[in-house]
Amino acid sequence: MLSPQLLVLFGSQTGTAQDVSERLGREARRRQLCCRVQALDSYPVVNLINEPLVIFVCATTGQGDPPDNMKGFWKFIFRRNLPSTSLCQMDFAVLGLGDSSYAKFNFVAKKLHRRLLQLGGSALLPVCLGDDQHELGWPSRFTLQLLQEAPRKCSEELSVAGTDPQGPPSELQPFLAPMVTNQRVTGPSHFQDVRLIEFDISGSGISFAAGDVVLIQPENAASRVQQFCQLLGLDPDQHFMLQPQEPGVPCPERLPQPCSVRRLVSQYLDISSVPRRSFFELLACLSPHELEREKLLELSSARGQEELCEYCTRPRRTILEVLCDFPHTASAVPPAYLFDLIPPIRPRAFSIASSLLAHPERLQILVAVVQYRTRLKEPRRGLCSSWLASLDPGQGPVQVPLWVRSGGLKFPETRDTPVILVGPGTGVAPFRAAIQERVARGQIGNVLFFGCRQRDQDFYWEAEWKELQERGCLTLITAFSREQEQKVYVQHRIREQGPLVWELLERRATPSTCRPACRTP
Repeated sequence: MLSPQLLVLFGSQTGTAQDVSERLGREARRRQLCCRVQALDSYPVVNLINEPLVIFVCATTGQGDPPDNMKGFWKFIFRRNLPSTSLCQMDFAVLGLGDSSYAKFNFVAKKLHRRLLQLGGSALLPVCLGDDQHELGWPSRFTLQLLQEAPRKCSEELSVAGTDPQGPPSELQPFLAPMVTNQRVTGPSHFQDVRLIEFDISGSGISFAAGDVVLIQPENAASRVQQFCQLLGLDPDQHFMLQPQEPGVPCPERLPQPCSVRRLVSQYLDISSVPRRSFFELLACLSPHELEREKLLELSSARGQEELCEYCTRPRRTILEVLCDFPHTASAVPPAYLFDLIPPIRPRAFSIASSLLAHPERLQILVAVVQYRTRLKEPRRGLCSSWLASLDPGQGPVQVPLWVRSGGLKFPETRDTPVILVGPGTGVAPFRAAIQERVARGQIGNVLFFGCRQRDQDFYWEAEWKELQERGCLTLITAFSREQEQKVYVQHRIREQGPLVWELLERRATPSTCRPACRTP
C-alpha cells in the first residue's frame, strides 16, 4: 500500500480486548503504519466499505454474547439486506478472546469471521482464538501540557453536571443523582456489609423497568489519589491540556479540557485494578533504574509468566501497589504516558432493586461491599462498592454519576402468567423490583424462593415480603442455610416444592389453585 492504513476495532467487556487492541496499535505505529484503534460501537460502521485493512479484536461474554460496546455493530453487520460484496475491498483478521472452560468458546469471533467472509471480505489468516485458560519504546498517545495557572472557569463542574443534556443520561453524560439513604441491611455480627442505597432521580428523564440495570461511575479513594500523586511527583491541584499525537485519536471524552490532575487520578485512571502483562512491558521501557527495569522485563517476558502470576495476579496486587514496589520507575513516568499505562475506570453495573410504580422518582440498589484477603497484608476491596459504602448523605449532599441500561431479565406482561423467582442473597435484588411492579399492576402468581445464611442477619426485605404474603400477593419460600446442622439451600426447597413448581410450569396455574402447597418453611 502506498500509504499504509490499519484500523483496529475492538469489542471489550472488561478491558482485555481494548488492552490487546492498544498493544496492536503501538506495534503497528512502531512499524510505521498509520493505525487507528476504536471501540466497535464508536466507529461509523457504514465506513467499513472503505477500509482496506482491519483487525477485529472481540471478547465473548455470557453464553456467547457480544460485549456491550459492540452490540450496535453486531446488529448492523448481521442485517440480511447487506450485499454479499459489501466488504470486497477489505482485508481483515479476527482475534477472539475467550475462555475454553465455557461451552461457547470464542463464539463471537468465530461468527464474526464467517459473516465478514459472507460479505466479501478477504481473510488474511484463519480466525485466531485466544484462550484465558492457556498458561501461557513507543510514543505516548497524547502530549500533556501542564498549565502554570488554574483556569478561571470551572470546566470540570460544567462537564460533570450535564447542564444541557442531550437525550437520556449516558456514560458520556451521566446524571448526578443525589444519594438519599445508605443503610446497612445485614446484622452487625454478619461477615458481610450489604447496603440498601437509594437515589433521587427526579428531573433526570431516567425510566426503567424490572430487570434493568443501573451503571455507576466510581472514584478512587482520596487517600489512594494522594499516595499516587506523591509517588509520581504530581501536584493534584495542577491543571493540564491534552493533545492527541496522531490524527484520528480522540481525547478521552470523560475528561474536561483543561483538567486537574486530581480529577484525572480520582475519576479516570483505574489505579486500583490489577495490571496486565502489557503494563509491566511498557513500564520497563520507561524505567531509568537498571535493577527495576530488569525485573519489569522479566515479569513481562514469556518465561516470567508464572512469577508474574505469583507476584500480581493471584494476590490481586493493584497498579498502585506495583508502582510502590518500583519507586524509581514510578517517579520517572512522564504524565503523558499515564494514558498508555493505566486503563480508565469502568462503570459498574447493579441490578435495580425497586420499581418506579412503588417508589416514584427513586432508584434503589442492593450492594454487597467487596472485601477479601489474599496473602498481601492489605485486604482487597472492591472499588465501586467500597466507594459507595463510604458515602454518607447524612453528613452533607452526595451525588453519584449514573445512568440506566436495559437488562437481560424479562417478565411476562399478562396478568395471569405466574413467575417463579429464585434469588439467593443479593441476587434477589432484581426480583424485588419485579414483584413490586407486578403487585402494582395486579399481576398474580408471584412465587419467590429466597435463601440466605441466617434469618436475623441477612434476610433482606423480610418485613416487605411478609406483608405481601399476608395480602396474598406473594408466595414466599425461604432457606436459611446456617440455622441447622445440615445446610439447606434454595435447591432443596425447590425439590420439596416440586408439585407446586411443576404445576406452575406445566399448567401455568394461578396461586389460588395451589396455595395449600405454598407454606413457608
